[in-house]
Amino acid sequence: MNAHIRKIVTYTEETRIEGGKVAERPLRLFGVAAVLTNPWAGRGFVEDLSPEIRAIAPILGELLTDTILRQTGSGEVIEGYGKAAVVGTSGEVEHASALIHTLHFGNFYRKAVGAKSYLSFTNVRGGPNCSIAIPLMHKHDEGMRSHYLTVQFAINDAPAPDEIVVALGASIGGRPHHRIGDRYQDLKELGGNDR
Repeated sequence: MNAHIRKIVTYTEETRIEGGKVAERPLRLFGVAAVLTNPWAGRGFVEDLSPEIRAIAPILGELLTDTILRQTGSGEVIEGYGKAAVVGTSGEVEHASALIHTLHFGNFYRKAVGAKSYLSFTNVRGGPNCSIAIPLMHKHDEGMRSHYLTVQFAINDAPAPDEIVVALGASIGGRPHHRIGDRYQDLKELGGNDR
């Protein structure tokens, strides 16, 4: 089964000054997205999505992981990571979810960066030029708030109604001048997670 990828889009951003203060270490954000034909488009309600998931998700996982590693230089330097999918207006959000919420997709990226944390995500329905928002968290520590970041960009002609955009995001560094602590400080202060 062919993935029918129409285009690959890459995105980079470097923040050197935040809050009027020069960053000690610039924050670098990266994104890569594949625009592909929705394999379930025009077929009505499809009960079993698994054949397409097994055929297409590994292709996307490998391709997007390889591309983001070329952008960043290596998996070792990536600190924050995440994923996203946007299905066109003729598709279901379940179609977007199907291609990214599977180990057939995510394990390529997880293994390449040596991650311990789960891949944070978004999956939405939208049209051309809609925001592709990829939430990030630290690859080893989901409580490290310095790496709660979002890679955000848009593709002016995607997704078409019968397409899906599947994306990965990465950061080298955390927010410049981060100063809100981490989740563990709150847990200690509150005496647990119940308040």
